[in-house]
Amino acid sequence: MSAPSTLVACPACNGLNRVPDARLADAPNCGRCGAALFTGHPLALDDAGFHAHVDRAGLPVLVDFWAPWCGPCRMMAPHFEAAAAQLEPVVRLAKVDTEAQPALGSRFGIRSIPTLALFRDGREVARQAGALGAADIVRWTRQFL
Repeated sequence: MSAPSTLVACPACNGLNRVPDARLADAPNCGRCGAALFTGHPLALDDAGFHAHVDRAGLPVLVDFWAPWCGPCRMMAPHFEAAAAQLEPVVRLAKVDTEAQPALGSRFGIRSIPTLALFRDGREVARQAGALGAADIVRWTRQFL
């Protein structure tokens, strides 16, 4: 019987990597491009990245739907960055710029920003509108894992 593993999408090339669960915290690299699979920073997602990281990979993904003109979004950005350092490699944190990727915002019915959405196995499991501090982001996310 093989050890449990998780499919992890590479932040650099979107390639899928099967990583044993016991090795997720061991700074694994992508078998395709060699990039680090976990950087401790949120990654920006476009349609292809969203498909790889949310729809196909096995890690839960916390997505910040935001826009550059949004004051609360800009205020929350450093807190989301800090939360990424605390939640990886258990949860991938990502950002979707709803101005640059309007189809993704529309697909999920994003009506206000910032909106956090937690995805697991390609499905949304929780949503939170409004800016949060880093500790609140971490606490809110962990309650749904």
